[in-house]
Amino acid sequence: MSRRLLSSAVCLALTCTPSPSLAAAPSSSQVDAIFKDYARKDSPGCALAVIRDGRIVYSKGYGMASLEHGVPISPTTVFDIGSTSKQITAASILLLAADGRLSLDDDVRKYVPEVPDYGTKVTINHLLHHTSGLRDYSNLMFFAGFDLADVTKDNDGLAAIARQKNLNFPPGSEHSYSNTGYFLMSRIVQKVSGKSLRDFAQERIFTPLGMTSTQFLNDHQLVIPHRATAYTPGMEGGFVVEMSNWEQMGDGGVQTTVEDLAKWDQNFYTPKLGGARLIEELQTVGTLNDGKKLTYARGLQVGPYRGLRRVSHGGGWAGYRAELMRFPDQKLSTVVLCNLGSTNPSGLAQSVADLYLGDQLQAETRPLPAAKPEAPPATPPVPTASIVGLYWSPSAGFLRRIHDNGGKLLYDRGQGNESELAASGGNRFEMVGAPIPTQVVFLASGQMEVASAGIDPIVFQKVEPANLKPEDLGAYVGSYWSEETDTAYDVVTEGDRLIVHRKRGPVYPLEPAFVDAFQSPGGLLHFTRDPQNKIDGFLTSAGSARNLRFDKKP
Repeated sequence: MSRRLLSSAVCLALTCTPSPSLAAAPSSSQVDAIFKDYARKDSPGCALAVIRDGRIVYSKGYGMASLEHGVPISPTTVFDIGSTSKQITAASILLLAADGRLSLDDDVRKYVPEVPDYGTKVTINHLLHHTSGLRDYSNLMFFAGFDLADVTKDNDGLAAIARQKNLNFPPGSEHSYSNTGYFLMSRIVQKVSGKSLRDFAQERIFTPLGMTSTQFLNDHQLVIPHRATAYTPGMEGGFVVEMSNWEQMGDGGVQTTVEDLAKWDQNFYTPKLGGARLIEELQTVGTLNDGKKLTYARGLQVGPYRGLRRVSHGGGWAGYRAELMRFPDQKLSTVVLCNLGSTNPSGLAQSVADLYLGDQLQAETRPLPAAKPEAPPATPPVPTASIVGLYWSPSAGFLRRIHDNGGKLLYDRGQGNESELAASGGNRFEMVGAPIPTQVVFLASGQMEVASAGIDPIVFQKVEPANLKPEDLGAYVGSYWSEETDTAYDVVTEGDRLIVHRKRGPVYPLEPAFVDAFQSPGGLLHFTRDPQNKIDGFLTSAGSARNLRFDKKP
């Protein structure tokens, strides 16, 4: 059936509007120019597919799938799509719900008893919308010293989750992206269906849709025909291999091609699988306990882009990067899959879509999230000197630095991860290039509020940088133990700085941040003191694993 003859039921599910005619198709040279940095025989790169009115109208590979063997990327090259897999996991859960095998309001512990009892119900719906408050298991495993080269299995992930004493927040009160929820849903699928997520998705999703080059990877030794090797830029130039041996799935794990993802994309218009109900439920955004609507649905991000409705989800794991982006009212989708960790497939996919959407796009303005301005937009801009400095969020455990780089104001997350801030009036700034519209507001109290669309604002307080002398470092030296990560951190001095040793993983330095706080490649370590003012432990946070406690051993 042609997508222009969709049934009213399907249109209702998709909130269909008559498809406006798109701009004339851009030339291949215009599209290829977007990928010019990767169209080389000495570089990894990307595969592209443009889907228009239900068929691939342009597809191409740029760069090499294997530098070792000189194999170029093509539209049939297989990539790991990381978190773009989450929509497949969500669909699997929704199919089981439609079968009457489970309810989205079920307690997760009904199916995965390893999840601790926190005295409050965590539901499958909480997992789907990232509102569970469960700490991210991958962050927990990195804290414990695991790296991508380690072979890790489901039991390792479950053990990390089972050790947790606290949630990040009460279920349903916040949205915080966490891989734990989608990994747990792979376990729920297995418990309910009696089949692994790999086998269930193959039977119920990939085979019915004809996705013959697609599978979930749950064994690092499996041979995946036509799979690209993943790379990352080398420290001294060139590229190094960046693959993973982790075998958990649900939060990621799908191996696929741009051509197969076009078949998945088509199911959103003419649903062979799950009907209109599945499509509607996948795109139903979450709601917090206070009634606030999110922009995150079930494995999909749903929101506006320059006046148009956009449904998308990116992904990244090891050196793989992915994006599947859909403009449902224009019947246009772009898929970009890459095997180089420094690529930005979301930006590449959007740039291609912009060429095809043409004058249907409104001017480049981004809706800003609600925030609490303390000055109207007409007031003079806040002096840069008054807001430059160090900011810390006690609730999230994050450290951020605002600094001026030749007149350009930068929001620095550490490890070279920076975003420019553009003044938008008074004390408000917009984060340039953020995938979700994000506003930074500097308050008269000295606090900084960072608000992203569909996500609760994070409040940071301004802190004074530490002024430590070498003789002050001895107070922090010692051995620290975390029951929640089953890991010891040994803090020692080396010259005039502190170094952390773990039972697994590399050592790393601690750089003084503010009083009793040190920044490290693994996150912020905020040391705590007992009533006698002696160091008794520290709290550390990274990603969606907040305020893990390490106690100092006697």
